[in-house]
Amino acid sequence: MPVELDPATDYPLGTRRPELVRTPSGLPLDAVTLDAARSGALAADDVRATAETLALQAEVARAAGRAQLADGLERAAELADVPDEELLEIYTALRPGRSTRGELEGCARRLDELGATRTAAFVREAAAVYADRGLAADG
Repeated sequence: MPVELDPATDYPLGTRRPELVRTPSGLPLDAVTLDAARSGALAADDVRATAETLALQAEVARAAGRAQLADGLERAAELADVPDEELLEIYTALRPGRSTRGELEGCARRLDELGATRTAAFVREAAAVYADRGLAADG
């Protein structure tokens, strides 16, 4: 169900619309406290942003005319549920000279499978640039 959001008045979300911000396990924002962390009531994932919150932040950024920030937040939203190990592998693969263009295409296909289509396009763009500039492992 779509959320009613007015980027001009609802930002910052944590202050003005805290009911929209939840942890990956579903805890409300006000449950994320230092005392809760000290007592062990929070899991490590409870301090991570959710795809939903990142998408809302992207909407706010876009409404404020910050398209590049919005694009980055939208990519972050689609990566929120990608396993950390997979993200680290792709991050490492993107270092210049580390991967062939075909290996980077494989990373992009995997991202597509995980629903991270914007990031997959970003990896494909990087692969093309690396190939053009001689930064891919296969020249």
